Amino acid sequence: MTSQKTRISFWQRLFDMVCPKACGVCGRRLGLNEEVLCGTCNLHLARTGHASHPTDNEMAKAFWGRISIEKAAALFHYQPQSQTARLIYNLKYHGHEDFGERMGEMTAREFDEKGFFEGIDGIIPVPLTKGRQRERGYNQSERIARGISHATGIPILDCIVVRKNFDGSQTDKHRWQRNENVENVFQLRPDQDISGKHLLVVDDIVTSGATVCACAKELQRAEDVRISVLSLGFTKT
Repeated sequence: MTSQKTRISFWQRLFDMVCPKACGVCGRRLGLNEEVLCGTCNLHLARTGHASHPTDNEMAKAFWGRISIEKAAALFHYQPQSQTARLIYNLKYHGHEDFGERMGEMTAREFDEKGFFEGIDGIIPVPLTKGRQRERGYNQSERIARGISHATGIPILDCIVVRKNFDGSQTDKHRWQRNENVENVFQLRPDQDISGKHLLVVDDIVTSGATVCACAKELQRAEDVRISVLSLGFTKT
């Protein structure tokens, strides 16, 4: 009699033949045991190591003097136009929403080994405006949060804060322009009680940190809220 393990392997192989997965960076066909990245791209991903010292690293320091945070970490160093940037472009602009969830799971598994998620009560994906979400069809930060939640069991609290408006992309703006662009764009919903919670704010890329700061400041209007930050990529400015 065919074992359950054999049947699963058969269906996995059949699905892979019909709908093969491709590496989010180089586009090479993935093996059955590979996730969003092929072994080579995963090996060469410029990991930050932030999770090993989450209270004192280059991304955590980007928030010092701006918002009070418990810890912060990104999986890899992000450089626009680099080969690794294709992963984010595919996630945000080419409809590969599955990349977000799988990268979220991968990041969570690596960070969990360092105890990064200890004490965190809920996950807050940085929200998009309704218009941008309709245009894209999904929120990439929410997809990353899904993967983290699936791997850790920490619930997503995606109705706590909303985005009121947004004046264009942050991509081509200088640091001070980024700060002005997102000032007062988030609104804490008055019917949601987050008092005393430790919340993990999740975004795809942190560059100046302006978006995360604006979101965190609004969350911290609630009593005794603590904030930590996680992103896939961190860009040195």
